[in-house]
This record gives sequence, structure tokens and C-alpha cells, in this order.
Amino acid sequence: MHKAILGVAATVALTMSGVASAATISIACGSVGQEYEVCKQGAEAWAKQNGHTIRMVSVPADANEQLTFFQQLLSAGSEDLDVVRIDVIWTGLLAQHLVDLKPQVPDAELGQFFKPLVQNNTVEGKLVALPWFTDAGLLYYRKDLLEKYKQQVPTTWQELATVAKTVTEGEHKAGNTRLVGVVFQAKAAESLTCNALEWIDSFGGGTIVDEAGKVTINNPKAIEALTFMASLVGTVAPKGVLNYSEEESRGVFQSGQAVFMRNWPYAWALANAKDSPVKDKVGVTALPKGGPEGKHTGTLGGWQLSVSKYSKNQEAAIGLAKYLTGAEEQKRRALVASFNPTRPGLYQDAEVLKANPFFATLQNTFTQAVARPSKVTRGKYSKLSSEFRNAVHSTLSGRGSAEKNLKALEGKLNGLSRNGKW
Repeated sequence: MHKAILGVAATVALTMSGVASAATISIACGSVGQEYEVCKQGAEAWAKQNGHTIRMVSVPADANEQLTFFQQLLSAGSEDLDVVRIDVIWTGLLAQHLVDLKPQVPDAELGQFFKPLVQNNTVEGKLVALPWFTDAGLLYYRKDLLEKYKQQVPTTWQELATVAKTVTEGEHKAGNTRLVGVVFQAKAAESLTCNALEWIDSFGGGTIVDEAGKVTINNPKAIEALTFMASLVGTVAPKGVLNYSEEESRGVFQSGQAVFMRNWPYAWALANAKDSPVKDKVGVTALPKGGPEGKHTGTLGGWQLSVSKYSKNQEAAIGLAKYLTGAEEQKRRALVASFNPTRPGLYQDAEVLKANPFFATLQNTFTQAVARPSKVTRGKYSKLSSEFRNAVHSTLSGRGSAEKNLKALEGKLNGLSRNGKW
């Protein structure tokens, strides 16, 4: 099965005659935005320097499908994957299949990464992945439209709804009837888990499960958050958001058809590309608070590079992972595609800040983001996330109230966890 899947992978061959140690290294990158191409460029540069061949392994766009793909290959002990890009929430799930990189990376080098990410990637004392790029949800907005209607950048979700309504009503009267107020990711996938966690945490409703493993999702603030966000669907936000992932949202916003967008930092470089209809018209800020007493919050995202225990070329694979997570390559990625470095030092780099001015003001957003409860729920996180986003999607779709759906969710999660014992 895995060989059939890999049959569609694109292979980039670098001919290095006479190099006895040449190896073919397979790497699975992402596919959102420019990620595949930028990863390919970095891997090719490393291969050229070291006399190896790179095989780019195609992966599904959906994160859950990617995880299933990797679990199938790794559980089978497949040798078809060498370097694997994994989500920040997958380290515990895949750790048993990954090489311990700690002996290969000096403490001084590890100290140049954000400490929370190193801690996240350390499972039972083993460093199973190197931090590659970090993420947190951000709010994108049309500077020109806010200025046109003399509106301030909203600091709460309630203000966002008001501003969006003012701008869209004005534009509709002027003939721009396709403009919508806000787009986000409400497709029943992991991206909705991220969006909904931001809403709930911003209202003070917690993180689904607390650090002790207790299910906390059924509370007044969480109900308030989902009730409010559901009220936006079909009014301020188009009903289409119920089927939007990151790229669908970006497509609407970048084509000039939305005032606001929640998305990850990768969208900045694309929104400001030469052929973008909204080039130089976009601002970025922290996601809104859930009212005056709420807080700005973004879900912690980001991806790591790991090496499969079943790789026949572990030494070369480790070399590739170290190169791609190195300071020079992370700087290049920040400059060409707005990927957030996992090295704090790069947030003071003049060139990086010129290309991504919001890096300087939003560093706290990246480093203090709310984490999904993957560590405490361990191998049951995927099921928890599925139950959570399905309950949220039902609420947004008008299939039951937030109060009813979160009460039912609480019961399911308590059963899944055996009352907090994950």
C-alpha cells in the first residue's frame, strides 16, 4: 500500500558520479501554500552540498489524513520514509517510531530553539524531533477598507462583528456585493479544533481538558463563545466557512472578498505576492479577545522534523533534518514564505523583520499561544479532537445549541478518558 502511495511522489535526482556515500533520502513535507516548494528548495540545496539524492514524498493536504498515512507506514516498519515533518501534537503519538536526536545535537545548539518547543518534542527523555517552524493563529484585515470607513482595528470579537458589518454594508451599497465580513476555518477537521480552541480560550472558557486531565469544556464561557461565533455564520461570515480549511479561507481573502481572515502566518507572504489583488492592503494583528475581560490568544501550531527509526540512511537523514532546522535555512524560509522561525534570535534579524514586520510585535503570540491538550490526552487526542470539532461544527451549523452540544461532548469525553484518567 505504501509503495503504491509513494509511486506518485515527485523525485528530484541530483547526479553525483563517483560519490560512494551517496544516498537517496525521502522527505515528507507539507502541501499548504508554498510549503512544498520551499521545503524542496532547501532539501535540494542540502543534497547538492552533500552528494545525495532527494525524493519528495507527497502527502495529503488534510492533517488528519497525513497522520494516518504516517502511522500506516511507520507501524509497518517501512523504509520508504527517512525525514518526516510532524505536527506539534504528534510527537507523543509517533515517538516510538522516531530516532532519538539528542545525542546528535549539542546542548548549545538546542538552546538556540524556543525552549517550550524542545520540551514538547522530548518524550520520555528522548528528543524525537527538531523544531522547524512555529505557528499561531492571527487576524488579517484590509487596511484600506478600515481606513475608508474610518474603523479601528478590532480588539474583541464583538468589535470585529460590528466593524465587519459597517464595512460590508457600505461596500454592498457601492456595488461590491461579493464582499463578506470574516472568513475562518470551520470545516470539521483539525483546523476547526484550532479555531474553536482560540474562541473558547479568548472568552476564558479553558482548553477542553485541563492539565490534570479533567474535562472542562462544558462551562458558561465556552458556551458563550460558541454561541457568539455561531451567530456570525450566515451573517458576518458566509455559510461557506463551514467547509473552509486554510486555503479556502485564504482564497476568499486574497481575492479581495473578505474584510477579515483568521489564518496562520504563512498567508502573509502570499497575500503580498506580486500578483496578489490585496498586495500592500493587508494588516496583521493578534486575534481578538472574547469581550473586554477576555484575552488575545492563538492556538499553538507548528511543525517539526523527525527521522524514522526504520530509515536505512539515518546519518544522512539526521544531517538533512539539522540543515533544514538550522538558522540559515530558517532565515531563508522566513524571507521567502513568512515561516516563523523556531529560533528566538531570528526575531531580531533586520532582514527578517523587514520582510515580516509583524514578527516583532507578535512574538508573544507565537511563544505564548494556547496549546491543544495533546500531551495530557496522549494517544486519545485524535479522538478527543474529532469529538470536539464535531460538536462545534454542529453548533455552527445550527444543529443544536452550544449548551446542548457541549453537555453531550462532556459526557463523551468523560467516557473516553474514564473521568480524567487518560
